[in-house]
Amino acid sequence: MARLDEIAELLCVNSRWLRTGEGLKHPKGPSAPEPTRASAEAQPMPLKSANVSPDTSDVCIAFYNEVLAPDGTGTRVMEIPNHHVRLDHSILQAAEVSPEHAVCVPMIGNSMTHKIQSGSTLAIDTSLTHIVDGEIYALEQDGMLRIKYAYRLPGDGLRLRSHNLSEYPDESYSAEQIQALNIRILGWVFWWSTLNTRRPAVPYPLEDN
Repeated sequence: MARLDEIAELLCVNSRWLRTGEGLKHPKGPSAPEPTRASAEAQPMPLKSANVSPDTSDVCIAFYNEVLAPDGTGTRVMEIPNHHVRLDHSILQAAEVSPEHAVCVPMIGNSMTHKIQSGSTLAIDTSLTHIVDGEIYALEQDGMLRIKYAYRLPGDGLRLRSHNLSEYPDESYSAEQIQALNIRILGWVFWWSTLNTRRPAVPYPLEDN
């Protein structure tokens, strides 16, 4: 039984639901909405979902990614159903982020190396979309998920900067271009996972014990 409870915690589901199929599938947090039929489908931003487990200090945070648009025309940043990321509640408290405003997204590509590696998981605060110069933000641009340093420019313009400047030069957009290119700030990046994707090569074969 204890093992089943551990598995339920890892999957962000109720142990009773996992054991019998009855009751609520996901633990109900203090601000979590009642489950609906629509929750089983991919939802566009800014839907936010976070469940605080009553038995642990972990928070189950909804995961968003680029997905093919239903009509097949390009991509959209949407919630991935039944995919959550567990973060300790103390991480959100340290960043002063409310669980209902937390969303996770992936780092796609090498534009932010060596700061953030490709494939890392990031957590963003969707309530903080006002740009503070030099902070890292998640953006959606015509359905493309982007992670960049952001800076305000005169006339409501925007400058985006990558950490990997050798391959990705700065981008500057006027207010008109921001509207035409559907650039939208999704939130401030307050946490990311650390990955070492370069496995060291062993210089000589190891003998079997």
